[in-house]
Amino acid sequence: MTSGHGLLMTDPLEAMKGEVVVLDTGTPIVYLGRLVEVCEHTFVLEAADMHDCRDGHAKKDAYLAEVRNDGVTVNRRRVVVMRSAIISVSRLADVADE
Repeated sequence: MTSGHGLLMTDPLEAMKGEVVVLDTGTPIVYLGRLVEVCEHTFVLEAADMHDCRDGHAKKDAYLAEVRNDGVTVNRRRVVVMRSAIISVSRLADVADE
């Protein structure tokens, strides 16, 4: 795919494959894990954490900063997440400190 300026553009989601990512939802639930597949309707994560931020004291941003520092607590070997549930995708390494 090229832009209007003739530059080659790559899919940013494909570039994240193999990395630990954050799949952010519009709810208190957040998914973290190694992105292994990007499909038309789904994301597939391995060594994943499906975390409901209502289950604890930390708000979503504080939880993500904690995980970035301490590592992902795996509670799913593999999880398939519907793309329609996701509002943003980022690398865990890109999560900023509070």
